[in-house]
Amino acid sequence: MANGQWFPQDWPERIRALARGTLTPVVPRRAATVMLLKDGGAGAGPSVHMLRRRASMAFAGGAYAYPGGGVDPRDEERGIRWAGPTRAWWARRLDVDEVAAQAIVCAAVRETYEEAGVLLAGAAPDTVVGDTTGADWEADRADLVDRKVSFAEFLDRRGLVLRSDLLGAWTRWITPEFEARRYDTFFFVAALPPGQRTRNASTEADRTVWIRPGEAVAGYERGDLLMMPPTLATLRQLAPYAAAADALADAPARDLTPVLARARLEDGGIVLTWPGHDEFTRHVPTDPPTGGAPA
Repeated sequence: MANGQWFPQDWPERIRALARGTLTPVVPRRAATVMLLKDGGAGAGPSVHMLRRRASMAFAGGAYAYPGGGVDPRDEERGIRWAGPTRAWWARRLDVDEVAAQAIVCAAVRETYEEAGVLLAGAAPDTVVGDTTGADWEADRADLVDRKVSFAEFLDRRGLVLRSDLLGAWTRWITPEFEARRYDTFFFVAALPPGQRTRNASTEADRTVWIRPGEAVAGYERGDLLMMPPTLATLRQLAPYAAAADALADAPARDLTPVLARARLEDGGIVLTWPGHDEFTRHVPTDPPTGGAPA
């Protein structure tokens, strides 16, 4: 681990296999994650909600991340109650078709509720629910997690509409071609709705925190917090903002060109790069020590 950054131990061999043409890249699964922001006091700037993935997790175990996960095929259901920008608007913003756009936005809202207990939905297009705690809410959330009901069915059961206007599309990262588990992840920003509070509702996390982006970056630089490149990059982007509303206001102008790591053979080794993010460049030896990881 270098400066708290997560690099799987099998990357060097998989990179070499990709270069040899003996590795067929896995098709990335669409996913969504939400950087949930809460304003601090006295100009301290907003904090972001983060969870620490359990060390036993096969993907990014021990790393700090945001609530999120893969798109459920049922996120495409046309019967979902919807408010905010249209599906056509989101399709243009995310550079996908309308069906995929709805699914991605739906996944962002659903996963935030499943993993953090925060629901970006309301009884009307201009309202948002308040307290989402209690046995009845937990029963509904558990049904969502267990896939007993779709998000559309959950909203219909509660008489709620999804508030897509409470989300701002921020960036898009695609897991490298040499990774065994690949995701095409859309990152969103959102503000914690009044009256709601986060909790660790995820079975994949062993800890959750509210932390200012700059403090999280400092923790990474000390080697205290383990993170993958997309998490660190987005924290650096959020750090200058004085309020959650400012980040949301800037979101529509954000470039959503996908960031995809590249690997090339150079001087007897492998150079790993993320376009536009030079700090993540790594030189991987062709014959790393047993059990080693990219330096």
